[in-house]
Amino acid sequence: MRLYRIFIKNQIRNYIFGSVVAVLAVGSLILLSSLEISSIEYFRLLLVLGLSFIIMAVMEIGVFLNQIRPIRTALYEENLTLPMLEEAYLHTHQMPRRAVQRIMGPHLLGLSLPACLMTFWMIYNGWITVPYFYLILAVCGAILVACMHALIEFFLTCTAIIPLIKEFRNRALEQYGIDFSLEGHVFVPIRPKFLVSCMLIGTFPLFLFIMATQIRLHGNGGPVGVVGLQSYWAWASMVLLIGTLFSSIAAWLLTNSVQHPINELYQAMNHVRDGNLIQVQDEYSDEFSKLVAGFNMMVRGLQTREQQSRQLLDSYFTTLAVALDARDPYTAGHSLRVAEYSVIIGQLAGLTGQQLDDLRKTALLHDIGKIGVRDSILFKEEALTDEEFDQIKSHPVLGENILRQIEPVEKMAPYLGGVRSHHERYDGKGYPDGLAGTDIPLHGRIIAVADAYDAMTSNRPYRKGMDHDRALAILEQGRGTQWDPEFAGLFLAYFGRKPEPLQTGYPIKTG
Repeated sequence: MRLYRIFIKNQIRNYIFGSVVAVLAVGSLILLSSLEISSIEYFRLLLVLGLSFIIMAVMEIGVFLNQIRPIRTALYEENLTLPMLEEAYLHTHQMPRRAVQRIMGPHLLGLSLPACLMTFWMIYNGWITVPYFYLILAVCGAILVACMHALIEFFLTCTAIIPLIKEFRNRALEQYGIDFSLEGHVFVPIRPKFLVSCMLIGTFPLFLFIMATQIRLHGNGGPVGVVGLQSYWAWASMVLLIGTLFSSIAAWLLTNSVQHPINELYQAMNHVRDGNLIQVQDEYSDEFSKLVAGFNMMVRGLQTREQQSRQLLDSYFTTLAVALDARDPYTAGHSLRVAEYSVIIGQLAGLTGQQLDDLRKTALLHDIGKIGVRDSILFKEEALTDEEFDQIKSHPVLGENILRQIEPVEKMAPYLGGVRSHHERYDGKGYPDGLAGTDIPLHGRIIAVADAYDAMTSNRPYRKGMDHDRALAILEQGRGTQWDPEFAGLFLAYFGRKPEPLQTGYPIKTG
């Protein structure tokens, strides 16, 4: 497949680039140019390096082929299953980390171990005239070079795997309708990535310089005695300590400067996910300012859509209530008035924000179940039979069932209890469930008061509406029996009537 060939080509190019920079351009040119040895000894060292390179290549190629096997399978397999595709997707994300493991494993050991053994053998047989402690320096140099190579390979591989990740995601969407995502999982955290990178960049030249200087001083007859070596390495250790400390501080500062805006945006996204559309304060003067500006622009767009959706939903509830009331000219505006009275009681009871909005919407739809009651019964002017009254009493349950059909179901959940229970009585003699006291949902207890007041003061086919004072008197009599004493008391107090001590009331027909 073309994408696979491009990926392999990029990996080979990246590997060669990293090797040239870290091994040849840095390691060989600095270390080997510092040695005072003959041309034939240079040739022998290059021969050792060449043989070691062959051994390393065999080991590393084997490991690399094993690392890319899931990717190759996913790209060439015709009957690709979803688990195979997901494995390839996750495996591709881990390729930068596996590249570091490959460089620090078979690459380092495959090159340094054979090279040290062959060089030791040549020194022992007198083919190369360098001190044995140079082997220790060579091992240290090999580790440093491998670290720098791994650093370069890591970042280049991060770029090379992007087309593969896109390909696997597109295939999953096309074939299975699933969008792969790490869901916030982090394979390589930013903090260790930045700390290690800065430490290597800061200390790598120092280590190479100190080792090269040691070799140069020894080759020129410099301080090779015990005292001379102790003095040199004391100085070198101080330089390394200062350089490492500076690199650590720089790495820590750089990491914090990057992590802070990322954490701010991540926390803001969690708020957005939970429905709290907050914006991030722009306090940055670099490219993160553009990122914050883009995030805030997205949030403002979501806020606009949220407001439009809320307005549309409000209109939807109001329209349903008006359409319901329009069936009967005698009850026109009933649902709107009940909603208004319910909000008044809710405010007096201390409800605010979403609680108050849920109460208003519930009140607007409290009689939605009457859609399922026949007109001949609903508008009957004579007394209802028991069977007909049972059908009237079914409208709270019908209303709940109607709202349960609206998607998404969880959005309707706050309104179900109030719609079902607005004809329950505080003394447990109401319907449909015979609930009593605070077992009756909060919205049901509030709407029951508002519904009763409007029903008593509105004209109906079978009677003329009561006057305001008479309706309030009945509410006062029914506190604690038919209606919740607290909410009925708040409603009475709103109209300037001080509630009397609780006493037994009597039921009335509400609607």
